[in-house]
Amino acid sequence: MSFGSFNENGSAQPMAEINTTPLVDVMLVLLVIFIITVPLFQQAVPIDLPRVSSTKLEDKPLVVAVALDAAGKVYVDGAEVERSALAARLASASAKGLQPELHLRADRGTRYERVTEVLAEAQRAGIVKIAFVTEAAH
Repeated sequence: MSFGSFNENGSAQPMAEINTTPLVDVMLVLLVIFIITVPLFQQAVPIDLPRVSSTKLEDKPLVVAVALDAAGKVYVDGAEVERSALAARLASASAKGLQPELHLRADRGTRYERVTEVLAEAQRAGIVKIAFVTEAAH
């Protein structure tokens, strides 16, 4: 690329044009390579797969719904549970074989300390999938 001429006539200004010919040459070469290689990716071995009629298995996870009200009371699946019985209830849900999901709903006025106690009990029971249930803003 040349930015000027070798003439020594006093006006040594660079050229304002860019030579695009090499760029076009490179793009055409890449286009040709692309056109040649694309059909190679679409060739596959023709096989006749067996046909089986079966139903899709839908393993729905076990959901443990825990709710905390503003007074700090704990409800598991709609029934009130004492703080001492919460660990046993979560451990029994975790022992059923499937990995349960904990859906935690807490009242807006619930103390953060109470929420962390429930989360710690869930962790001790081996529950690792925890979802916080909220309401949509109006």
